[in-house]
Amino acid sequence: MSKILKNLKYTAEHEWIREEGDDIFCVGVTDYAQAQLGDLVFVELPEIGTMLNRGEECAVVESVKSASDVFSPLSGEVVDTNVALEDNPELINKDPYGDGWMFKLRVADFAADVDDLLDSAAYVDFVAMEAN
Repeated sequence: MSKILKNLKYTAEHEWIREEGDDIFCVGVTDYAQAQLGDLVFVELPEIGTMLNRGEECAVVESVKSASDVFSPLSGEVVDTNVALEDNPELINKDPYGDGWMFKLRVADFAADVDDLLDSAAYVDFVAMEAN
């Protein structure tokens, strides 16, 4: 079973978000997603200053098996990216909820997007349903 943290919110596209304070949210791909992709060899991150809409393609992760788009779970401005992933994309495989974070967003209206997010219990159920 994949590692799913209780303090995060999740999307049906297997991204996670964590509130950092001051309307900043950290975004990454879930443990389940990185396991499905396999060993990551390349990550393309959004540029700082980019305005993203919820559900918009904003990043790419490539593994030895396939490439996959990453979708923004919230609408907002990219304020930081994990540049360590450029040289070490495998950080996502090793620590998807820690050193493998992807980017941070400044979100103007979290309440507008929260309805589409899953809590940890709902994400556990979603992953179990997908696995069958």
